[in-house]
Amino acid sequence: MSTPGFLDSSLFAELAAKAAASPRGRVHHNFHQMDEPCHRMAVGLQPATYIAPHRHLSADKAETLLVVKGRLGLLVFDEAGQVLAKRVLQAGGDCPGVDLPAGVFHGLVVLEADSVMFECKAGPYRPVGDGELADWAPREGEAGVAEYQAWMRAQFD
Repeated sequence: MSTPGFLDSSLFAELAAKAAASPRGRVHHNFHQMDEPCHRMAVGLQPATYIAPHRHLSADKAETLLVVKGRLGLLVFDEAGQVLAKRVLQAGGDCPGVDLPAGVFHGLVVLEADSVMFECKAGPYRPVGDGELADWAPREGEAGVAEYQAWMRAQFD
């Protein structure tokens, strides 16, 4: 029998420290086994992390994001990279989360250090594939990331 996994201040502090030490500025804590049909994870995020605009094309890859600590900025884009919607997702705020249908281009910026979100989507894990990364935004590690990320963040100033 498995034991409960709590989303508590101890886990949040652990994720914040690990995300701060990570070159990518984020870290996942899985509550699921990789072969489970429902993937549930807490994600520790620091402002330096870059979450490139992307979408999940598989019909079963809708995802739900819920900010449980801190603040994130969510941008929803059309096929050409124009912003269709933007929201601040804030723990305890007016809008702590979003349910994103499959096929919707979206990107996130971290607006507060030591933020943590809970993410849920169908398994199994599959890396982002052809047509899922936006061709109008730089990919992680490419030239132009800092400028694009600054633009994304400026949408919430």
